[in-house]
Amino acid sequence: MTTMQDVADIAGVSKASVSLVLNGRDAGHVKPQTAELIRQTAAKLGYRPNQLARSLRTSRTHMLGFISEEVATTPYAGGIILGAQDAASAYGYVLLTVSTDGMANEEQELAALMRYGVDGFLYSKMSNRITDVPHSLTDYPLVLVDATDRSKRFPSVEPDEFRIGYDATKRLIDAGCKRIAYVGCSEPLIAQSRRLHGYQAALSDAGMPIDDALHVDVLNNGPALRAVSKLFDEQQPDGFFCFNDARAWYVYECAARRGLTVGRDISVVGVDNHRVFAETLDPQLTTVELPHYEMGYWGACRLISIIEGHDVDTSVWPETPAPLPPLDAPIPATIHCKLIDKKSVRE
Repeated sequence: MTTMQDVADIAGVSKASVSLVLNGRDAGHVKPQTAELIRQTAAKLGYRPNQLARSLRTSRTHMLGFISEEVATTPYAGGIILGAQDAASAYGYVLLTVSTDGMANEEQELAALMRYGVDGFLYSKMSNRITDVPHSLTDYPLVLVDATDRSKRFPSVEPDEFRIGYDATKRLIDAGCKRIAYVGCSEPLIAQSRRLHGYQAALSDAGMPIDDALHVDVLNNGPALRAVSKLFDEQQPDGFFCFNDARAWYVYECAARRGLTVGRDISVVGVDNHRVFAETLDPQLTTVELPHYEMGYWGACRLISIIEGHDVDTSVWPETPAPLPPLDAPIPATIHCKLIDKKSVRE
């Protein structure tokens, strides 16, 4: 097993310098060039810290608790957990994950994680919402993922919902669409209102009128299909921005019933990059990919920086489809999502 002394010998520096750098306490003590040499040498030698000794020395367990409401059981949102896990591993932490189904269950799971002695918590909700942080968490280092604390006391990260609506609508405008509809969600979600505002802003910036008749909010199944069908017949849109990929399916179905070809006669953009819809609809759906991995990664990095009392080394951050915001971004930190062009928007 590679030791700090091994790293010091190869790098030609003192063991004390290696300790400062590898424990994140080199600022002001070790020259940046020397610190970088130590990190490169440690990486090349495959150095791994002794977590037991480290825990005894720092009074930390180097464990993070991730508690979520349904996130762990949602296929395409599992990227949040993967991102948090990758970040935790990169900085010498272990991630413990639990999923809850209500307040009573949540308190039980929180108590279990606390018994393990986790150093801090990631707290996540489904579908980006404003939430009240459980009182039992308020004394711990805490970061919210895909959710915002109502009091804005704690750091949080979420998709830039406004830019989702703006970028999707602008893609349709750039494709030459003149009557662009918004097929929204009838539930009172943060994403719904902000994506709608982004849609309206893109139209306004392009000098196009905002026509309420081109906006319909639906839930699912038969009523949703009938509402979109009525939109087709009464308003005859040539472009559709859909709240998510699932709602884009209703547009595809209505187009097929009328002998219209998606990508030629009408253009469609969804949100999620949900594999079931985005990869199986024909033609494949142009969509905005939600930054689940990025939110999890940023959230864990922010949490570790709070626990350790200094920013983590962001120079080792991975390249991600959506750029990660700085750790000191205002609450909530927002991530500009990537639009993935496929075949559902005409050239």
